[in-house]
Amino acid sequence: MKLEMLSRQGTTEWNEDALIINEPLQLFGVLDGATSLHPYRGPNNETGGYLASQIIKQYFESLAEEDVRDTNLKQLVIQANIRLRDKMVEAGIQLSDKTALWTSALALIRITDHYVDYAQVGDCMIAAVYKDDTIRTVSRDQVAHIDQQSKAIWEEAIGRGISKREELWELVKPVILGNKSKMNTMEGYSILSGEPELADFIEYGRINRIQLKSLLLVTDGLFPHTESGREPEDMIHQLTARIQSDSLTAYADWLFKLESEDKDCQRYPRFKISDDKTGISIHFE
Repeated sequence: MKLEMLSRQGTTEWNEDALIINEPLQLFGVLDGATSLHPYRGPNNETGGYLASQIIKQYFESLAEEDVRDTNLKQLVIQANIRLRDKMVEAGIQLSDKTALWTSALALIRITDHYVDYAQVGDCMIAAVYKDDTIRTVSRDQVAHIDQQSKAIWEEAIGRGISKREELWELVKPVILGNKSKMNTMEGYSILSGEPELADFIEYGRINRIQLKSLLLVTDGLFPHTESGREPEDMIHQLTARIQSDSLTAYADWLFKLESEDKDCQRYPRFKISDDKTGISIHFE
């Protein structure tokens, strides 16, 4: 088995993404922390999103064989969520205020000789590639329908002639703030936030390894962008195919370059010039 991994900071102050690497358990994952809209800072000026992804990372990487015996990935994600809640309580976070919570999306897998277990929360994604080069999207982007609302406002404003990213951001910020109230509800999306309601919205399951050639786990910072006015393509298929033909590192380099040439986010509507980018590409030899 061959692994290629990366986690690169975007244009924000902290890399709020993280990798989960627990080789003894063959447990691998990616995390995408999100900063609370109430400006909390940790003892070293860390954002809530950074703290969330690091707390969850440390939990999964601390697990040993005896910790996972007779349990499944859903139960482990619930325990990670409890750990996150406990850390927020210690920091004095008001848990009843959704906009104050430290949050993170997650894609997690555990590999065995015959199958792969997975769990997913939010918009981190998992794809499988088979020996005939068939690409299978294992997970679902649970945040896409929320993002579409904000991106529609962004594109409409570009159409009205607004050309500065800062002005565009001010237009969508109230919508994004409102979306926080929908975390872990039937109207919204799943996210690790310390809320017990997450337990009802974790997606998890098992795929077998018959003819399985590789697996890809990514945060949304690696998603390819769609040009303004164009219908989006199957982005997971698109990025998986490109990484298969080249490499995870080369794909990330290409995407960073594309973003640097569109700093006001006009050609490719998006909320940050460059989001943090984290991925794991696993090839079975």
